[in-house]
Order: sequence, then C-alpha cells, then structure tokens
Amino acid sequence: MKRRSLHVFSLSFIDCICCGLGAVILLFFIANARSASHRKDVTRDLRAEVELLEKAVIDGKKNLVEARNTIERIEEEITSAEGLSRQVIETLEKTHREAAVYEDETLAARSHVNRLKADLRSVEEELRRLKGGSPSNDDLGSRLRPFPGRGDRQYLTDLKMGGNHIFILVDASASMLDPTIVGAVRRRNLPETARKDSPKWRQVVSTVDWLMTQLPPTSRFQIFTFNESASPVIPGTDKEWLKGSDVDRLDQVVHRFKQVVPQKGTNLFHALESMRRMEPLPDNVFLLTDGLPTLGAGRLWSNRVSGEKRLQLFEEAVQGLSSRVPVNIILYPMEGDPAAASAFWRLAVVTGGSFFCPSRDWP
Repeated sequence: MKRRSLHVFSLSFIDCICCGLGAVILLFFIANARSASHRKDVTRDLRAEVELLEKAVIDGKKNLVEARNTIERIEEEITSAEGLSRQVIETLEKTHREAAVYEDETLAARSHVNRLKADLRSVEEELRRLKGGSPSNDDLGSRLRPFPGRGDRQYLTDLKMGGNHIFILVDASASMLDPTIVGAVRRRNLPETARKDSPKWRQVVSTVDWLMTQLPPTSRFQIFTFNESASPVIPGTDKEWLKGSDVDRLDQVVHRFKQVVPQKGTNLFHALESMRRMEPLPDNVFLLTDGLPTLGAGRLWSNRVSGEKRLQLFEEAVQGLSSRVPVNIILYPMEGDPAAASAFWRLAVVTGGSFFCPSRDWP
C-alpha cells in the first residue's frame, strides 16, 4: 500500500498550532487575572489616600471661599470703623472747642461775680455805717401779709417792688429741683412729695411767699409758672390782674404755689408771651429762674442743646421786651450753665431792673 505524503501545513499541524495558541491565551488570562488582583491589593491603600486627599482638597476649597467671605466682611467692618472713628474724632474736637469757650465764659463770669461781691460788701459797709448798726423796729409796717423768720431778712437786693401792675414769672422746670445736673436728674424721678421737698425748690417757694408780703396794697399782680408751657398759679386767671390788697387772694396764691411740682424743660419764650398778652401790660416784672432756656418757639429736633443754642433761645425769647419795663432777675445758679449769669444780668441792666443770686438762707 502506498503511504500518504506528509505536508507541513496539514490539518493536524494546524490543530496543534491552535491548541498551543489557545493554551498561551488561557495562560495569559490566568496570569493577567492574578496580576490584576495583585495590583488591586497593592494600590488599595494608595487609592484610599488619594480619596482622602481629594476630600481634603474639596474641604480646602470650601474653607477658602469662607475665608474670602470673612475677609470681605472684615474689610467692610474696617471701613465702617474708620468712618466712625473720624466722626468720634470730629466730635471730640468740637467738644474741646466748646469746653475752651465755656472755660473762658466761666472765668469771665467768676470775675464779674467777684466784682459784684466786692461792690455788695462795699454797699453793705456803707449801709451799716449809715444805719449806725441799729436794727429796724418796723416788723410789719404797711405789709398785708407777715413773713416769718429771724430778724430783718430783706437784705439790700435793690428789688423795686413798686408799680401798678406787677408780673411774676417762676421757672418750674425739672432743673429747679437741684443746683447740680446729677441731682436734678436724680430728683426728677422721685415721687411728687419728695420733689416738692427739694431744698432748692423750697427756697423758691419761700421767695414767692416773701414777694407776696412786699406787694404794695394799691397794686395789682399776676404770677405765672412756666416749664415747657406757661400758666397762672390760679387757674382761669390768664389775662386777669389780681388785687394786691386782697389778703385772701394772696394767701390762696401762696397755697396753690406750694402745690406746684417742678418738671419738664424750660421755655422762656412761652413765659414772656403770656406776659405780653396781659392787658394792660405790666410795669414791673420779676423773673425767678436758674438758667438759660432749653426750648424755644419752634420744635428742637435734637435732645442735646449746646450753650450757644441756649443763648440763641434766650435772645429770641427776650427780643421785643420794652426797655421801659424793669425786669428783676432772681437767679438760682445751675451747674454747667456759666453764660446764664451774664445774660440775665445784661437783661436787668438794659431794662433798668435788678439782678442778684440769693444765698441759701434767703429770704
């Protein structure tokens, strides 16, 4: 039998080649699977660190945004603080200037007061020399009402109690409770009984009582109190002149005045307006107050009233007063109002009236 001839690329050879190739491929997959598993095991920790770093980067970006917002807010606050600091510096400079002006006015007022005291001592010496040291024996004289007290309490004040129509204005604002600002603020919050019992106000009440005893019997009078508004002590007598010879009416005035409670601010403009509405006009005026007004004809839009503004309110209030009607000033000095003494003294001089600051035991 004839043998078959052998060929290199026979079917069996191709099968062997394919089987070998399949074996190689299978071996490759097995090796690759093992290497992939090994790679995952090796890179597991690294991937965890990468994720942590990515999370840290995201948090860092968030913190960076918040930091930028905070920086912008701080810059706005710095800008606002710089603006406020400039305002505070301007306010301080203005306060220093006003303090310098007040200090000059205080020195001038003290110098004037010292001269007045020296003149008063000189006049008192002359009076004692003329009287020869003998006290007056006239306890009551022509007076309709007595005023209780020790000895002769009518010092040399130059108060001219004459006149046919005498008008008395009494400041009943809260500052009349105490000669100091702190004391007045403290006392204005007390009950009415305690406010009426304040030493400064008791002195004002005694002064009004004393003035009632000095009225000439032939004269007519009217008495008003004023704070933010003005009103007569006897209600319903706004434009009425009361008889100085009516003892019961005098006693009623004193009794009603003792019920007045100081309160609110000071409006001298309304007080003098009430005087101008009297018919006929007064020919002698007495003004009992402790300082310059804090209110005027118009409404003030600020709670703080400077010394310059108070002088302006004073000038507006006294504008139009007749120089032929004497205005007698009894001033109870208030702390922190140095310009009041000179302003009221000029008013008394211009109108031909008198001006004095009573001692604590007067009248």
